[in-house]
Amino acid sequence: MEQFVVSARKYRPQAFEAVVGQSHITDTLLKSVENDHLAQALLFCGPRGVGKTTCARILAKVINAGADLSEDELALNIFELDAASNNSVDDIRRLIDQVRFAPQTGKFKVYIIDEVHMLSQQAFNAFLKTLEEPPTHAIFILATTEKHKIIPTILSRCQIFDFKRITVEDIANHLAYVADQEGINAEPEALHMIAEKADGALRDALSLFDRMISFSGNTLTYTQVVEVLDILDYNYYFKGVELAQSVNYPDLLLLYNEVLDKGFNGHEFVVGMSKHFRDLLVAREVKTVELLEVGPAIKERYLQQSADSSTRFLLHGLKVFNELDGQYKNSSQPRILVELGLLKLVEFISQEKKKQQPQVNSATADSTDGFLPDSLPKRDQSAPAPPAQEPPAPTAPAESAAGAPATAVDSLEVPESLPEEPVTAPPVVDPAAAFEADPTPTPTPEPVQATAPRRTTGRRVVQRDARPSTSGLSVMDTLNNLEKQEGAVPEKTEVQDGATPDIPVVADGTAEVYSKKELETAITEYAKRRDVKTAVRSLLMGQMPKILDKNTLEMEVDNNIEMGYFNEEQQKLVPYLRTKLKNANIRFEVKMVEREQTRKLYLPEEKFKYMAEKNPNLVYLRQKIQTDLE
Repeated sequence: MEQFVVSARKYRPQAFEAVVGQSHITDTLLKSVENDHLAQALLFCGPRGVGKTTCARILAKVINAGADLSEDELALNIFELDAASNNSVDDIRRLIDQVRFAPQTGKFKVYIIDEVHMLSQQAFNAFLKTLEEPPTHAIFILATTEKHKIIPTILSRCQIFDFKRITVEDIANHLAYVADQEGINAEPEALHMIAEKADGALRDALSLFDRMISFSGNTLTYTQVVEVLDILDYNYYFKGVELAQSVNYPDLLLLYNEVLDKGFNGHEFVVGMSKHFRDLLVAREVKTVELLEVGPAIKERYLQQSADSSTRFLLHGLKVFNELDGQYKNSSQPRILVELGLLKLVEFISQEKKKQQPQVNSATADSTDGFLPDSLPKRDQSAPAPPAQEPPAPTAPAESAAGAPATAVDSLEVPESLPEEPVTAPPVVDPAAAFEADPTPTPTPEPVQATAPRRTTGRRVVQRDARPSTSGLSVMDTLNNLEKQEGAVPEKTEVQDGATPDIPVVADGTAEVYSKKELETAITEYAKRRDVKTAVRSLLMGQMPKILDKNTLEMEVDNNIEMGYFNEEQQKLVPYLRTKLKNANIRFEVKMVEREQTRKLYLPEEKFKYMAEKNPNLVYLRQKIQTDLE
């Protein structure tokens, strides 16, 4: 049984023409050798698996290619050093000692130092002089994946070549070449998926290819690659967008649950959906279709779904999942965060469909059928709308009561024969009639002339001038009239700001004389009550009312706001003081006083000026001693 050789070694390029995806570097090196313009120190840097060491070995052979040497003789002039295991100063010193000797065959000795960033600081410093002025027969090729770890003095002495990541298309083409050489039937979508999984590293792609061949044999399919390499299938992304566009959020949430059940991380799904929306946007334009790094069959699906989607929806989806990508790691409930993002897609499509619906006419504009579930019956919109009500025409004086409808502004009805003595209360009216009045406002009729009053059979209508109304009988007026008639609640008096409320005096109450201390005690106890407003409490605690006489107290306020608060509070304060001080005639006189604002002194100059106004000798003292205010 022959020993198996991995594809990365078996198909390692032996010439610059076979190097994949680095034409900008291979062309430069070939022209440098042809023109004898090659630097003595080269630095190859770039990600893993892109051909740095391969290009270094090819260049070492090309340099001595004109000497007609065999493979073994060429190998004598190539020295490879792994800086990861030979990173001390002694290793560099031994290398410097070898550099002094000229090559036995050929023209140049080539030293390849791989992973040069692993050298220690002392080794770098020991290598500086030799790297800057090497012998004419020595060429150094340094290779590293982390250029930022190399000290600047080394970088300034080298000619730097930056290797780039290999594109998915180049890797897929190279895998197709390897599969053809090995006699393997591979689907293009499977090779593209392996190339995408390799993330720009050809060596990783060849390793994954060997792994898949060990599993599948001579036939390689897309389904096998997705299953073995544990890759989230494109079908999940396509299906997710389709469910969102059909506003099917239950199946969309179940789809995400299926992704989690298969062992995938939610963040992988978020990143995949973000890339999927990006690819859909790319597929909408003919110029950018070439940016899709997928197989032919997958590309056709992208073109189809992008044509079925609006640009606004794709931009919204890209924005939603791009924000989720940044919020996922810091979220305590990542699953809910992703599900919320999926629901945002559904909600966006729902809103877009509502905007596209035709506008309803004015007759059905207020219909709520659009918000009802489909299971509930809809109202018949074909029925004609009820005609608009016209305002009733004025009734002629001679018209009978049966043929004259009452209008919304008709007043209360009283008997035609009025009593000789004035009636103290209006007649009783049924309160239920107030709720049966038509709420639709009607135009106010012209005032009735005194010479021609409106009459009905056996009754006379009297127009009340208490309050004009334009919407029927007032409910509050009716209830207030009932209360007045029963004598249950006295009529309230509205107190305007700046006016002293008129609080009735009990005629037969006591009027004892009270002291200032008793007044202060009563005011303090009242201010501590919970139902007292904060503004009133501060006013009462800040100053006590003045006693003008045994029945009159004077309260000073600073502004109209305080006056309004205090006048409102008098409705409770005055009865309290009358009971507490046993004086039924107590009342308040509110007086507004403009108080002078006291300005605080902060600066030394302000304090000195204030003190000098009190004592002018301070100015003389300051001039005499010549001192500063500080």
